[in-house]
Amino acid sequence: MSISIANGVWPTMITPFTAENRVDYAALEQLVEWYIGHGVHGLFAVCQSSEMFCLTLEERVEIARFVKEKAAGRVQVIASGHISDAPEEQIAELKRIAAAGVDALVLVSNRLAAAEDDDSVWREHARRLLDAIPDVPFGIYECPYPYKRLLSPELLSWCAETGRFLFLKDTCCDLEQLRAKLAAVDGSQLKIFNANSATLLGSLQLGAAGFSGVMANFHPELYVSLVENWREAPELAAKLQAFLGAASLIELQYYPVNAKYHLQRLGLSLTTASRVKDAAGLRGNHRLEVEQLELLSGMVKQQLLAEAAC
Repeated sequence: MSISIANGVWPTMITPFTAENRVDYAALEQLVEWYIGHGVHGLFAVCQSSEMFCLTLEERVEIARFVKEKAAGRVQVIASGHISDAPEEQIAELKRIAAAGVDALVLVSNRLAAAEDDDSVWREHARRLLDAIPDVPFGIYECPYPYKRLLSPELLSWCAETGRFLFLKDTCCDLEQLRAKLAAVDGSQLKIFNANSATLLGSLQLGAAGFSGVMANFHPELYVSLVENWREAPELAAKLQAFLGAASLIELQYYPVNAKYHLQRLGLSLTTASRVKDAAGLRGNHRLEVEQLELLSGMVKQQLLAEAAC
């Protein structure tokens, strides 16, 4: 398989909706441009941040196709979107997503086995998917919903040995587990991207390929700066890591509506409409938190620029 996945920052894309609860493709095009304009290295469309469990199959397919088209080769685009329980239905979903032309299909780890099943069940299901959809690169997403299934180092090693997996969005939030996972895929084309902000710098130092998480919807340029410059500017990287780790707590405060509010404040023409949360639940304190985070992000960026110039 000749394709490889770029190191760096891969936002978990949100889905804009109109006031009538339809996918807003005009706003989605603006969003693609906003991510790319802030220096990201790839786009992860049709994921949990995209509210994929509340999207129809037709919407999932069209979003993947649209994002790939609008990215226009400037960055790679990967997409998930298999949300069914039955293996046959998942194969049908994934074939439709693959036909949209994305650079890799991302398997949701908890869709391949029940919580009580061991790794052998997961491997059997994964092999069935690989056989049913040949010659297509795959990724894996340790999605927290409906339950979080973390891949063991042994299972990751098997994935790497197939030669079909290029990407893991890791959600273990633990540096020792990441160390073991990175060792398991060492020398392979399977790259690990950390979804957790607090452990990001530590994971990069261990060999992680980058960041793929929620907070790239708030200040992606700061994540890009950390991922691209941590080796050359370790002191600045440590300061930036401290800010990003603390700032990531806003993820707990009415996401993804708060991210849509932030992007709206930046001038993107999207609503705060969501299918997973009532937009009316974004309270005054949530709005203030977003506004204060914007102010702090700007201050951190200016400080970084000033120190880098010295």
